[in-house]
Amino acid sequence: MAIALSTEIREMVDHANFAHLATLLSDGSPHSDPVWIAREADRIVVCTSENTVKAKNTRRDPRVAISIVDFDDPYNEAQLRGRVVEHRPDPDLKATDLVSHKYTGKPFPMRSPEGRVALIIEIDKARHLKIPFKHEPPK
Repeated sequence: MAIALSTEIREMVDHANFAHLATLLSDGSPHSDPVWIAREADRIVVCTSENTVKAKNTRRDPRVAISIVDFDDPYNEAQLRGRVVEHRPDPDLKATDLVSHKYTGKPFPMRSPEGRVALIIEIDKARHLKIPFKHEPPK
């Protein structure tokens, strides 16, 4: 059953933080990809091509996990689990361009519209964690 995202997780998704999307291969083993993400209400959006491993995997098995790390504070993180509920065609790159503008300030540079899709993900479980460390790696 889909849940509402917390304010902290919504903020993490709404900023240009990179995420990792884990899907399941046909043998049941995990496959993880770094992805750009966006939000539609409490759903997560990942834009890709239908030919990618993540898109193929989620057609066969919609279960996914997403981890997000705050770009400015890597000790602020979220872990989400859910399922892809829609493979929304994006031939005009409308969704793709919105996400690209969020991360790069520009339209998505690869303009081939064939097979573009937005994976729409409903979240079933979510966890936010903020560890009180300061990111100061040794030089």
